[in-house]
Amino acid sequence: MLNLVDLSLRRGRELLLAEATVTIHAGERVGLVGANGTGKSSLFALIRGELSADQGHCSLPDSLVLAHVAQHTPADDRPALDYVLDGDAELRRIEQQIADAEANGDGNRLGELHGRLEQIGGYSARARAAQLIHGLGFEPGDEFRPVTDFSGGWRMRLNLGQALMCRSDILLLDEPTNHLDLDAVLWLQDWLRGYPGTLLLISHDRDVLDAVCDRILHLEHQRLHDYSGNYSEFERQRGEQLRQQQAAHEKQQREMAHMQDFVRRFRAKATKARQAQSRLKALERMETIAAAHIDSPFRFGFRTPAALPRPLMVLRDAAVGYGEKPLLRGLNMNLQPGERIGLLGRNGAGKTTLMRLLAGEQPLLGGERTPAQQLAMGYFAQHQLEQLDPAASPLLHLQRLDPRARDQELRNFLGGFGFQGDMATTACAPFSGGEKARLVLAILVYRRPNLLLLDEPTNHLDLDMRQALSVALQEFDGALVVIAHDRHLLRTTTDRLLLVSEGRLTEFEGDLDDYARWLADARRGASTNANANAGKVPATASAGERRERRKQAAQRRKELAPLRQAVQKLEREQQKLSEQQNALNTRLADTALYDAERAEELQDLLRQQGELQQRLEQIEQAWMERMQHLEQAEGEI
Repeated sequence: MLNLVDLSLRRGRELLLAEATVTIHAGERVGLVGANGTGKSSLFALIRGELSADQGHCSLPDSLVLAHVAQHTPADDRPALDYVLDGDAELRRIEQQIADAEANGDGNRLGELHGRLEQIGGYSARARAAQLIHGLGFEPGDEFRPVTDFSGGWRMRLNLGQALMCRSDILLLDEPTNHLDLDAVLWLQDWLRGYPGTLLLISHDRDVLDAVCDRILHLEHQRLHDYSGNYSEFERQRGEQLRQQQAAHEKQQREMAHMQDFVRRFRAKATKARQAQSRLKALERMETIAAAHIDSPFRFGFRTPAALPRPLMVLRDAAVGYGEKPLLRGLNMNLQPGERIGLLGRNGAGKTTLMRLLAGEQPLLGGERTPAQQLAMGYFAQHQLEQLDPAASPLLHLQRLDPRARDQELRNFLGGFGFQGDMATTACAPFSGGEKARLVLAILVYRRPNLLLLDEPTNHLDLDMRQALSVALQEFDGALVVIAHDRHLLRTTTDRLLLVSEGRLTEFEGDLDDYARWLADARRGASTNANANAGKVPATASAGERRERRKQAAQRRKELAPLRQAVQKLEREQQKLSEQQNALNTRLADTALYDAERAEELQDLLRQQGELQQRLEQIEQAWMERMQHLEQAEGEI
């Protein structure tokens, strides 16, 4: 199916892969893992024919149909359903040929084409496309909305749907869960388990890798190492290999003893509740996981908070939402030090809105929010990555927080987050998403919070960093509230699950496996009530009813059009300002600019940089507010 023979690959002068020889057979499910920046995505680009090998070769059968997720979505005014259907190229080709044959009155040709259409399942294609769209988290009716209506993250989901729609022989997926919430991740995992072709998957989600893959390729130190079994089996095998390396053995034993001590302490406190027992099992498994990640570059822990007031925060009958109508109401929380809460709920239910309320970024519509006087909050959300000063280095970010700290102390601290050597003093503008996420986490940890609010903290983080974060959170003395699609993080760091559903916050009595079953039951119920034919009105509906439904759908689109246009305008402005900012950062990176005779020019550029950053923050805040209004309005339809 796929052969790599003596393959070497470079990116510029940097060697990514050396002398790799691998054969992947039809029907295999292969996980490609390795630290960020090791060349996994470049290897996928080579397999797609977008890069050339520097040595050796990559071969695929000529007749093979290969599918992958496009990284960009064109400004397409067609409905999302039609966009996803484009993933089946043969279907679209036959549809065009049928139209041509009808125009030419060629009955024989029409018969042949309709026969082929039936063979490839063309008559059920629209229903399959709609199922993909809904499985990826879209609401009923979204399949008829133009692609241009959706924001960047939702368009990436449509790109994923288009790749899954392709009847491919081999499917390449590069971090497909990055833009998904937990519900959609669980759905995708089930879909991939039923995929009949050959799968190559880059992922930092160990649960997905465990459930889907039967072989792991590990890219490390320019070498491709082959392991049979799923990701857990890879960790076991790699841990055993590292045990045999005497240099790592003593360090490994210390890490294992630390983990075992934590498991013993948690066992003494664990109740018989399913979630507590689930976490205990996950912690016991982490003893094995720790061995496989012993050579990770990431080592950090949360510093003891300056104070641990009780309670840290209280919500009493709180209501929150956008406009005058609450999205959530009757919220009651009493956050004490030591709380470990995971928030569950379907997309759009209000998890992030609740997190913003706790963080003080979303105003109350009713009730009370009472923070402790000595509250020290650490809030991680994806938009904060863009609030880093692009011209400042990781070291400078921390120096601004603690001007009295010695540089070496700050460097040692940053080293635990992977910012070592020159990287600690490099401006963060060109950093990858993973590097920026690590820097935001480093800043958050340094502030010694007593309440942690983490909204999808593992996006862009590789498996080693996710492991380090899980270990650090176990020793955190304050309270933790986390939203994550990474089930391993939830299992190992939380012992209480709260469900956001139907405008309320309730205790979820069960563990993550129970939540997966709850979602499956909810989907079956929705499927029973939903239209089985991709939004077509049932045959029993009258013509008048069909006209009325179309009229209502058109009216809904018309009402929301100004809001969508405002969002798109802000996105365009944000893109324009980001381009200006990148150009400015490039100029500021010129060392000659810092000569004394160019001081005035430097000051002018720094002033422009500050103004641009301020404008970007204003645009981003406005975009977030309008997106939340839009999502709420669509949820009410």
